[in-house]
Formats: sequence, structure tokens, C-alpha cells
Amino acid sequence: MSHVKQGFRVELSPTAEQRVRLGQHAGLSRVVENFCLALVKAALGQREAERSYGVPEELLTAVPWSAPALEKAWRAAHPTMFPWFVEAALSSRVPKEACRVRASGLKNWADSRKGARRGRRIGFPTWRKRKHGSRFRYDADRARPTSARTVVLPGIGPVSTREDMSWLTGRLGDGRARVIGATVREQAGRWWVSFQVDIDRTDVNTRRAVRADAPTCGIDLGIKTFAVIVDDTGVVEEVHAPRALKAAERKLRGANKAVARCQRGSNNRAKAVGKVAAVHLSVTHRRTDFLHQLTTRLARTKRAIAVETLNVAGMVRNRRLARAVSDAGFGEFVRQLEYKAGWYGSKVWAADRWYPSSKTCGDCGAINTGLTLSARVWACQCGSIHDRDHNAARNLLAAMHAAA
Repeated sequence: MSHVKQGFRVELSPTAEQRVRLGQHAGLSRVVENFCLALVKAALGQREAERSYGVPEELLTAVPWSAPALEKAWRAAHPTMFPWFVEAALSSRVPKEACRVRASGLKNWADSRKGARRGRRIGFPTWRKRKHGSRFRYDADRARPTSARTVVLPGIGPVSTREDMSWLTGRLGDGRARVIGATVREQAGRWWVSFQVDIDRTDVNTRRAVRADAPTCGIDLGIKTFAVIVDDTGVVEEVHAPRALKAAERKLRGANKAVARCQRGSNNRAKAVGKVAAVHLSVTHRRTDFLHQLTTRLARTKRAIAVETLNVAGMVRNRRLARAVSDAGFGEFVRQLEYKAGWYGSKVWAADRWYPSSKTCGDCGAINTGLTLSARVWACQCGSIHDRDHNAARNLLAAMHAAA
């Protein structure tokens, strides 16, 4: 059996009392994360002061970087600093995971400073605030499904779900899966639990595996047309994204105006803010559904897929393209495509970031260095006339075959 890590997200249907308890645990996680950050900042400040006094490095105050050190400090401090933690009978697993989250953030920051972490530089962790959202974590299988419609959350109890979990509970029951963690999150007044699962997907992957004679394809991603897919059989498909944010702009504008008209701190303002959050959640769900359906279809029907390596972070810095690029979700598309290809037996090949797929003539190989972004059709000196996106997809497909 080949086990993989997978997430399983389901919406909760808590009672009014359970909603209060969920909010209390989210607040507890926020308090513990801020407690840990204050502890680290105080230790770093003390070290700087000691250095100014000439104290040797080996004698400086130790900084509690690790999760065990932070958890030990929390256990020593909460009886006097946060007595409500015991009085409210909140779960002890939430502070444990909050310490791990904070330690992970500190490690990422330290690795980024030393150049040991890939990607852009990460700043020092900041204070967690209510506006950052309500969420908390459980470790291992402390939170777990007990039936197809019920999950048990420590400190809260059995909570009903709005969706059936038979797919997961069946695998948990016969040993094909085990829960290794769970995150509870609130969005727009609704609560979800996401289980991190170590699972054997052999049956699903075998049943849905891509055929050995399936076509290969090249995919050119763009804003006007989300994806142009060219198969090695010559079939060309254009996929248009729903542009969820653009479609909701009018509704979002009205919802934000309603917030501006309400008095700060009033119940009506809270309701108006909730409506803004509901619009954003709807946008997220619509975009996510589109990306999941497209990536699943491609991973199950294409034997090999050639894609571009896009500098999404750089594209977002262009103020004229930022909203459209963010609305499209290019990075999430490639991420989903890569892990689903691994499930179903297909392969994803990524071209070099500087590969001029749009500027290269697919017939003679000449590069049109003067091609601008606004030019959707261009003529090569060899006489070929190219649609920019179709030509790029064909070039990516050819480059993948040449590299094989």
C-alpha cells in the first residue's frame, strides 16, 4: 500500500452553544500564539541588552525557539496569567498546537534569513489579531470523525456536519487511513474542520488512472483565456475561467458601501461586515470549484502535461494585472495539477521560466523579440501567422517532447 498525505474538509453544523465554544478555542489559540511571540521578543531584547553590557555569547539569555520550550513556558504561566483557561475547561491540545505553529513560523523566519529556505524572504512573525480570522488546531487524531455525520472535537464535544463523510470514515474504519491532525476555521460565520489524513488511495487511483494511450498536451495560461490546451493529436481547447471576483465586484461594492454607512461598533455594522465576508467566501468557492474540476479532468485524461513556470509574485506586483492575476489563481492551478498527476499516473513537465513560448515561431523556430503583450496575433518572417496563445501551447508541448 502506498500512503499519501491528503486533506479532507467538511463544514460543521454547530449548535449555538457549540459556536460559543468554537470561538473560545479560536481565542485561546490566538492568546497562546501572542504569548509565545511576546516571550521570544522579550528574550531577544534581553540578549541585545546583555550584549551591550559585554556579556559573552555563551552566557546570553536563551531564546525559547522550539515548540517544547514554548509549551513549557505556557504551562508555567497560564495558572497565574490566564486562569480562565482552566476555569472554562478548554482543550489542552489547542495551546500545544498553537506553540507548534509559532515555533514553525520562527524557524521559517530564521531559515529564510540564512538562505536555507526556498522562496522569497519571510519577515519576523507578527501579532495575531481577531481580524486575521478564527482558527485553531488539534494534534494527531484528537479530533476525528465518529460517524458519517459527526465529528468529536476535544473541549467541544460531538458536532454534526453538513456533509457526508462516508468516504473517509470507511477508510478510517478498515485501517486504510488515519487522522494526523485537524484544523478548525471560521469563515463568514460558518465553521469548517479540515482533517490532515495519511491515506491509502490505491483503489481510487487505480480506478481513475490515466490510460496508457492517453494524449499529451501543452497548456498556455493567460488572463483573457485562462488556458489554451493543445493535444499531440492536434485538438485545441480553450478554457475560460469564471472570473469570480470580477463577476462579484458590483455586489461587493454595494456590500462595502453598506458597511461604510453603519456606525462603528453597532450590530448593523457587524451584520454588514458579515455580508461582505459572505461575498468573498462565495468568490473563493467558485474559483476553487473551477480549478478542482479542471485539474482533475486533465490529470485523469492526459498522459503528460507541459506547463509554463510563471512568476506569479512578479505579475501581481504589476498594478494593472494584479487583480486579474489573483482572480485567475495560476499558482493554485499548477499546485493542484502536480499532486493530482501523482495520484492518477500522469506527469507534469514545467518549462524554464525564461523559455519564450509565446515569442518562438512554432514552424521555423525564430524568436520575435519585439512581440508585445497586447499583440494577440503575429506574423513570422517565414510567413507563418500565429495566434499567440495557441502557438505558446504548441511550443510547450514540443519542448516537453524534445526534453523527454
